[in-house]
Amino acid sequence: MSVLEQALESGTFGVTAEMAPPKGCDFTEEMKLAETLKGLVHGVNVTDMQSASLKASSLGFCIALKQHGLEPIIQMTGRDRSRMAIMGDMLSAAAFGIDTMLALTGDHTSVGDCKASKPVFDLDSVGILRMLTRMEATGLDCGGNELASTPHFYKGAAVTPVYEPIFLQINKLKKKVDAGARYVQTQGIFTVEALETFMDQVAKANIKVHVMAGIIPLKAAGMARYMNENVPGIAVPDDQIAKLAAAAAEGKEKGVKGLPMKAGIEMAADLCKQIKERKLCDGIHLMTIGAEQNIPTILEKAGIAI
Repeated sequence: MSVLEQALESGTFGVTAEMAPPKGCDFTEEMKLAETLKGLVHGVNVTDMQSASLKASSLGFCIALKQHGLEPIIQMTGRDRSRMAIMGDMLSAAAFGIDTMLALTGDHTSVGDCKASKPVFDLDSVGILRMLTRMEATGLDCGGNELASTPHFYKGAAVTPVYEPIFLQINKLKKKVDAGARYVQTQGIFTVEALETFMDQVAKANIKVHVMAGIIPLKAAGMARYMNENVPGIAVPDDQIAKLAAAAAEGKEKGVKGLPMKAGIEMAADLCKQIKERKLCDGIHLMTIGAEQNIPTILEKAGIAI
């Protein structure tokens, strides 16, 4: 059984981290970072060419994590694969003991770094979930042919809590859960109020699913402003941007580097602590964007251990 499944289904506060494979074929540096997560998280979610930028595959890096004693969560997008390719990759994942997945539609290739690549989008996130759920129930592949052996996955999806009109996200969330999603990871949230508002909407819609709040530790005021302007569903409050800017000014004055990142770590840890103590949702998903070395500090400051 999936480690994340065991945690969430037993009522344990879930903790996952996100990592990206390298833009190349050497996993050495990424594996060093991954080693620091052992014993701290229930799973490492491996991005699948996020923002349509070419990198090593989620499947390949997940296999490497599994072989090093970590619990990978394979992301599977519909952007680059037909339903045959998706099912083939998922069967291969299962062969290596990878039993947790996250279904995504995927960003269009027009926003990525290989714009000549043709998008596929045979299935969106709901279609991927539905296909895998049907396979698990029937033992048949996407063409209706019998499989020699049938894997079972703990299936997840993504959701954007800060979205207008919110009912569109709630309706899509319901479709994902109906298609087989047992847990969802949210886009980055920065206040407990934003999470509370979203969780109220989930409850009103009577959607039964484990929700893991996406946490993005901010590194600088410029990063926060950029995300506000360019990333849908991101809403960093002005007071947090001001704290980051003040930390940068203090660092410049004192000749000390890293104060904005330190402030971001403190804010992220405080948010994680509040979410757990107030039991706002079932867990947290840490998206540190290449700074996985900060995850142990964030969890320690938040008082969170698995």
